[in-house]
Amino acid sequence: MPLNINYVLGSRLEPSFSERIHRLEHCNALDELRLSGAELERHQLLTTTERGQDLAIALPRHQHLFDGAVLLLEEARAIVVRAAGERWLRLAPHSISDAIELGYHVAKLGWRVRFEGEVLFVAVEGRPENYMVRLGQLIWLRRVRMSVLEDRQSDEAAAC
Repeated sequence: MPLNINYVLGSRLEPSFSERIHRLEHCNALDELRLSGAELERHQLLTTTERGQDLAIALPRHQHLFDGAVLLLEEARAIVVRAAGERWLRLAPHSISDAIELGYHVAKLGWRVRFEGEVLFVAVEGRPENYMVRLGQLIWLRRVRMSVLEDRQSDEAAAC
């Protein structure tokens, strides 16, 4: 039977939590829930922690999951959310008209994006080949260059 989580207690970085969580981590009593960026945006989720604890998460609309969110803190154990590294498509259009057409397709498909200069990054959920097919001739005619990148930002932040 899954453990019901109905609210986020706070951040593992808050002084009221950090010392207790650090102690539990040293006692090997910290369980982590690794979630993708898309999963972090959800309010309802059935999932399993790294140690096999089934969770049924149902958060109120005003609360969100985030890297470091404390879901459970007891004397003998804690469950904390960790953001899993994401894969991103790096899409670099050759011309302004290619960029406009790319933006139209991406918006129409509702993909999650971020921008860096003249390059568009699309969060990959599934196989990158599926995105190539959806963008069709923009990719096949080399009007947009595409590569796949691993986002290690969350893992690097966790190491600090």
